[in-house]
Amino acid sequence: MTELDIDVNELLDNISAQLRDKAVLDKSPKMIGIRTGGEWVAQALHQRLGLSDELGVIDISFYRDDFSKIGLNPTVKPSDIPWEVVDQHIILVDDVLYTGRTIRAALNEIFDFGRPASVTLVTLLDRQGCRELPIQADVTGMTIKCSQTLKVSGPEPLTVSILDHSEEPA
Repeated sequence: MTELDIDVNELLDNISAQLRDKAVLDKSPKMIGIRTGGEWVAQALHQRLGLSDELGVIDISFYRDDFSKIGLNPTVKPSDIPWEVVDQHIILVDDVLYTGRTIRAALNEIFDFGRPASVTLVTLLDRQGCRELPIQADVTGMTIKCSQTLKVSGPEPLTVSILDHSEEPA
């Protein structure tokens, strides 16, 4: 695995600045991170933005539409949304936007908790060109080519690595 020369702190600062420019921060938003990488990114953003409400975390394992292909993740943890979702402005955070399927699953889970007023999608990295669903981020730190396979590690330090072709699963 080769670590990319990406300054994650700079990306987080950029995302924070983009969010400050959006009207959603004027609406007392609640933040939800998608376990695991999205949770790490959300923790860093939550702190940078100084949001007062506790961070929510969801595990979308049971909502995946490729469950039969990937099997059950043995470390599935319960989702924790410590406030009412109904009529809230939600900032949904993930580490990498790729096909859009993780975000679809996350939205399904959020709506099981109630109907939010709005959802703003934030991703650290956007692997454009391989979408399978019509989903796009409202705020993203960096766009990467779809052909690159990425791994986000964390939480401290939060790093981004690219898999060499020889390391990719067959």
